[in-house]
Amino acid sequence: MDQLITAAKTFLTDVLFKSIPKLILALIILYVGLKLIKLLNKVMKKAYEKHQVDISLQQFLQSLIDITLKILLILTVMNIIGIQMTSFVAIIGAAGLAVGMALQGTLQNFAGGVIILLLKPFKVGDYIEQGNYAGSVKSIQIFNTTIVTYDNLTIVVPNTELATKSLTNYTALPSRRVKVNVGIRYGESVEKAREVLLQVANANPHVTQEPKVPAVYVNALGESSIELILFAWTTQEKYWDALFSLNQEVYEAFQANGIEIPFNQMDVHITQ
Repeated sequence: MDQLITAAKTFLTDVLFKSIPKLILALIILYVGLKLIKLLNKVMKKAYEKHQVDISLQQFLQSLIDITLKILLILTVMNIIGIQMTSFVAIIGAAGLAVGMALQGTLQNFAGGVIILLLKPFKVGDYIEQGNYAGSVKSIQIFNTTIVTYDNLTIVVPNTELATKSLTNYTALPSRRVKVNVGIRYGESVEKAREVLLQVANANPHVTQEPKVPAVYVNALGESSIELILFAWTTQEKYWDALFSLNQEVYEAFQANGIEIPFNQMDVHITQ
């Protein structure tokens, strides 16, 4: 009985005077460490803005430094609690193959992020399309890129997808060409329709005269219509405004000028 009491006292002494103080110290260091990391992130953000560092690089570096510091903080806390780093490393080493396979995709995404920052196929704010993804780039992190669609949906894409596959950057250049396809009835004057289309394009506030002036061509001779195509240039920001307004204005201008736009119809003959 005395031995049991002695063992209990020894256990409680070890817990109260050894383990608990270490645990409290570890929690304090964890709390202070997280606060310092948060403060450092704010200071770095101001420094980036002061030196006009590219926004894409800002987000990547902040994400990288934040994760690195938090990993170091966790390792420090583990060491204070009493978890030996040698044992921890030995466990990781024993499970090296499994860990390597688990991290393979993560490392590929990290490498993809570095490639994106170095080659700059796109930057924050660009409108891109790759596979099933299309939207404006909101942020470029160390493992993934966040895209916001026109429907205001947030899509998180692994960096390796964007770094290793072809993509379309619609906003890489300042101007973008708008195409408006319209058909006119056979017998209508192509020249008159062309003049009307050019008048509409030149009067549209979203259409620019650079890098080229608006132009109209006969695109095809269809089964029931002469297919015309209007090319006009606009800025990247005004692309959709230009496209939608031109479609409406072309229809209204054709109506006002008596130019018929044919449509498919079916004649039904009933025999008795």
